[in-house]
Amino acid sequence: MHAIVAFTLVPIDAGISVSPFVSAIERELEASGLTFEINCNSTNIEGEWDRVFATIKRCHQIVHGEGAPRIHTCLQVGTRVDREQRMAEKLASVARLGQERR
Repeated sequence: MHAIVAFTLVPIDAGISVSPFVSAIERELEASGLTFEINCNSTNIEGEWDRVFATIKRCHQIVHGEGAPRIHTCLQVGTRVDREQRMAEKLASVARLGQERR
């Protein structure tokens, strides 16, 4: 099953800056071969359910390995059974609707 997941992984008790952790996560996401985008407060990732969640698990392992003793993660998961939808397609649909309303 194809999934689009937004996740926010928050290292706890690991200092003020999370940039080193985000950089490590980005390297893992690039290595995964999945489509992803990092934004200012979360990361979006899409692909086959098991691959997506295995990648998120690896992100947890990496952040723990980088020194975070605790992690709090919020997930938003979207799936469809009528067809496979991509992040880019959803964004294009919103942009198209915005232009139609102008």
